[in-house]
Amino acid sequence: MQINKVIQVLEELAPLNYAEDFDNVGLLVGDATQEVSGILVSLDTLEETVEEAIAENCNMIVSFHPIIFGGLKKLTGKNYVERVVMKAIKNDIAIYAIHTALDNSFVGVNAKIAEQLGLQNKKILLPQAQTILQLTTYVPKKDAEKVREALFSAGAGSIGNYDNCSFSIEGLGSFNANENANPTVGKKGETHFEEEVQLNLTFPRHLQSRVVNTLQNAHPYEEVAYEVYKLENKNQHIGIGMYGNLQEAFTEEDFIERLKEIFNPHCVRHSHFSGKKIKTVAVLGGSGAFAIEQAKAVKADAYVTADLKYHDFYKAENKLLLADIGHYESEQYTKDLIHSYLTKKFRNFAVVLSQKSTNPIQYS
Repeated sequence: MQINKVIQVLEELAPLNYAEDFDNVGLLVGDATQEVSGILVSLDTLEETVEEAIAENCNMIVSFHPIIFGGLKKLTGKNYVERVVMKAIKNDIAIYAIHTALDNSFVGVNAKIAEQLGLQNKKILLPQAQTILQLTTYVPKKDAEKVREALFSAGAGSIGNYDNCSFSIEGLGSFNANENANPTVGKKGETHFEEEVQLNLTFPRHLQSRVVNTLQNAHPYEEVAYEVYKLENKNQHIGIGMYGNLQEAFTEEDFIERLKEIFNPHCVRHSHFSGKKIKTVAVLGGSGAFAIEQAKAVKADAYVTADLKYHDFYKAENKLLLADIGHYESEQYTKDLIHSYLTKKFRNFAVVLSQKSTNPIQYS
């Protein structure tokens, strides 16, 4: 099996279309047509990670964080990034990074944090805008059902947990009849009149090419008239951060102790205790200061994230408890998520979970 097959499966979990603009995701090093001998799953890709891959006979590393973030103008081995890339190339090891594509997945990084905390009724904290598209086309009435079913099979008419539904403000699919007969160009180019119906189907942005290709293949006309619009509706299943409810309320002190038990940080930096109970919790793995106001907006009692600065803690304003558990600590379970997913998808070769800690921060 080739690396591009692994990439295809990874992008079913976390489509790269939803990665943040600043990010560098996808295949960073290697040939997508290379045969896979084994996959090493890691949080970061360091020299020791490449050495671990070599020892485990893995020629592909699936890393959460990208080793190449900015542009590389030279490969001379003067810094750790260049040395990692050079070592990977020398040993024919491909490197794939998933980063914010997985951050924005409904079953990704923040879902794993929420799972560890036991949160229920999970929702996206910051849903992405303009991720829902609408396809409008006209089809001869006799062919409408066939075309519609083909589009359904391509993923149209399905947003989140909603399938084959009528169009509504949530952005679902519709099947609307157009009573007028319109002039159309048939298979042989002749112009004639035929009763048509209008199809309006919504779909997630990353499926646009598949949906349009399916329409063109399934439609009876040589020249297919269609329009694709971006909808303003926010997709409640794509976005960064997550919030949900604990089964029981905790005191602030007990909640901090729970964070220590689950994430094993060397310390938890937090805002002042206000005396309120913790029931609704927002989470965002990695650097999450930018979502403090949104955590307040969803009425979270606590917001668990990392990399908060001195003045960020003032933003709690006694409205919620801010808890910084550390960048590595907040994302440590991510590689388990990826490993579990790939292990279920591929049983004919090794998917190895890296045993190396790549946390660059030490405490004394």
